[in-house]
Amino acid sequence: MLLSVNVFVSLDGIMQGPGAPDEDRSGGFDRGGWLVPHASVHTNEVVQSWFQEADAFLFGRTSYALLGGYWPQVTAPDDLIASKLNTLPKYVVSTTLTDRQADWNPTTILRTGIVDTVRRLKELPGKELQVHGSWQLVQTLHQAGLVDLYRLLQYPVVVGTGKRLFPDGSAPATFTTAEGGERVLPGGAVSLTLTPTTVGVISAGAYTVQSGRSTAVVD
Repeated sequence: MLLSVNVFVSLDGIMQGPGAPDEDRSGGFDRGGWLVPHASVHTNEVVQSWFQEADAFLFGRTSYALLGGYWPQVTAPDDLIASKLNTLPKYVVSTTLTDRQADWNPTTILRTGIVDTVRRLKELPGKELQVHGSWQLVQTLHQAGLVDLYRLLQYPVVVGTGKRLFPDGSAPATFTTAEGGERVLPGGAVSLTLTPTTVGVISAGAYTVQSGRSTAVVD
């Protein structure tokens, strides 16, 4: 399976607490719910297209608890997102979650050796092992070069503080846009599908004047 990271981000790269004021107040964050005024039928269609590709899910503990407290209540048979989340295999990374607490079936708790375990999960048959939210887990996966695809919905808002998708200290990386993976939605949200081409290194260059013309030279 491909490993995809699917997240909502602001213009300044914040992914913390997009859906509600109390979604994630860690670090004193008090700007939750910033996504909701900008949600639309168009952004909903994009998110549904993400879930169509899912064959399993990988979560950090906080996102698992948040989503697991909401989506089992959605029982409409035609809700694609609920159907996928409530029936497909789920893997949650946690050293403190008990088997009894992991009652959003089917769920497997991953307690140790996360990087190696995820590599093995990617070898299973299927389209995608999807990560949604799960800020700390995303950092681990990115640093290890395990992410095959990033899907971002970037909303036209600057949050100003909070957890960023790529915080200071992230491994440098370059990306290409997947075919058809760039779309500006009505209302100003941008849908991006990005494929990492390098992790751990980025190329550099400079502008120079050659024959009277400004020219980009890449090392």
